[in-house]
Amino acid sequence: MDLAFTPEEQAFRDEVRAWVRSNLPPEISHKVHNALRLTRDDLQGWAKILGKKGWLASGWPQQFGGPGWTAVQKHLFEEECALAGAPRVVPFGPVMVAPVIMAYGTPEQQQRFLPGIASGEVWWSQGYSEPGSGSDLASVKTRAERVGNQYIVNGQKTWTTLGQFGEWIFCLVRTSNEGKPQTGISFLLIDMKSPGVTVRPIKLLDGECEVNEVFFDNVEVPAENLIGEENKGWTYAKHLLSHERTNIADVNRSKRELERLKRIAKDEGLWNDQRLRDQIALLEVDVVALEMLVLRVLSAEKSGKNSLDIAGLLKIKGSEIQQRYAELMMLAAGPFALPFIEEAMEAGWQGDFPGGNVAHAPLASTYFNLRKTTIYGGSNEVQRNIVAQTVLG
Repeated sequence: MDLAFTPEEQAFRDEVRAWVRSNLPPEISHKVHNALRLTRDDLQGWAKILGKKGWLASGWPQQFGGPGWTAVQKHLFEEECALAGAPRVVPFGPVMVAPVIMAYGTPEQQQRFLPGIASGEVWWSQGYSEPGSGSDLASVKTRAERVGNQYIVNGQKTWTTLGQFGEWIFCLVRTSNEGKPQTGISFLLIDMKSPGVTVRPIKLLDGECEVNEVFFDNVEVPAENLIGEENKGWTYAKHLLSHERTNIADVNRSKRELERLKRIAKDEGLWNDQRLRDQIALLEVDVVALEMLVLRVLSAEKSGKNSLDIAGLLKIKGSEIQQRYAELMMLAAGPFALPFIEEAMEAGWQGDFPGGNVAHAPLASTYFNLRKTTIYGGSNEVQRNIVAQTVLG
């Protein structure tokens, strides 16, 4: 296993770094480096910039409009974007549903949906979790009944991230109650502008509505929007979840936030506090170890070897690291981490004023938001069971 980058890969990194520096709007980079609120225009604006370059679909093969990069090139691209302060690509379209459409969709579905995803023009949402069906997705109850050339969908999805912006949503729906629960699930693409679709934002502690409830009341969906075969959606869902869990690990964002943690410690005069330095050092060791694990997987892929499916392991470690750096930021900032005035945030004030310490804004919001990382995408407790079964049999 060789974890060193080749001269060609280093040249590729330099190319990406130069392009990102030239094309990433500085106001967006400022927001990302200081954890300030990103608007829909910020997120989709960057997606469209990447789409115009052909890099939003960074993990796609060339036959579907992607750049055809290797796994290592994709990693380097994501690292340079993260370190430059680019927003995370909203994954539901290019990272999650697109691979499913490529693998299991018809040529007509691929021609219809993939271009809008690759360009960043169409905003996709994920319709998996339901009240009572989170980590146990096999228990989904949203019903899709086939009537002629369409499905009639009734039910509810919840915790739909950024669903208020969604134009299309991919859903797990129940099309049969016979046999095992997993065998009666189908994978359906639904236009969120369809009559009967209602999105209700869920207001979080920081005043943001990052997640939503989505209701389906006799929503008519053309049968041609079914991906693959009816009642085979569980297979497609597992294919998608491996991409989601790897994406949640997000080692590159952790590297960037580690540097922000160090800045906060220095600003607060705590850089020479040995106990805090020890905690930062332990975190940095874990970040490096996670990066080495990612590179190990990429090295195995590059050499053509079949690597162990460790998406769950990456998710466990990556999500725990995100919570730890948020906790240490709060600890380093002390009382200055706590104030949070929603009205001031709405007015555009987040600490970035002359003499203000923008590095601290809004630490409490980040801390609370990252409490969810060990739960969504399959809770870490469930992932540990999966890893144990894989290793021990």
